[in-house]
Amino acid sequence: MKPWILGLTGGIGSGKSAAAQHFRTLGVPLVDADEAARWVVEPDRPALAKIAEHFGADVLQPDGYLDRAALRARIFQNAEERRWLERLLHPLIRQEIRSYLERATSPYAILVSPLLLETDQHRMTQRILVIDVPESLQLERAMQRDRADRKQVEAIIKTQAGREERLRRADDVVMNDRDLAWLHSEIERLHRLYLTLRGGQP
Repeated sequence: MKPWILGLTGGIGSGKSAAAQHFRTLGVPLVDADEAARWVVEPDRPALAKIAEHFGADVLQPDGYLDRAALRARIFQNAEERRWLERLLHPLIRQEIRSYLERATSPYAILVSPLLLETDQHRMTQRILVIDVPESLQLERAMQRDRADRKQVEAIIKTQAGREERLRRADDVVMNDRDLAWLHSEIERLHRLYLTLRGGQP
């Protein structure tokens, strides 16, 4: 039987990566949309050549890999350029995700994506889990982790669905404002529930 797909999302700095990692430890097959986004722009993939042609060679590192920081700086200052990049990459990312999920043989598999609700990636899922965190803590964590300044983090938050929108569309919510042990216990509780579900619903 094909596994049902759980969409796992949350804003920047919410702890969705830590949650995803724990699901992985529990043996759940998982594909991360950010990883898929990295695969589609590896050297020798057609998307990277198109990006370099469009933005210029200064978005490439000397070793031929994409210079993410340079590209990020370009697109966050220019909504039109960001849309161009999304039109190029989103269909390719979707293809990568789909081919990975189709190979899973477990009761359920997970698609982790910061933009699950902003793109149409949520259509690939049967249930949505949101890792939530108060905005002040979100800012603090993201600035620490990415060594980014407040403005950059706030710009990223703006491109993501608002917190209320995420919570409104969630089937399950984990409030990640405590320690890692608490997050792990919540993930284990949900994992036990998910193993009992067919098609992602009770």
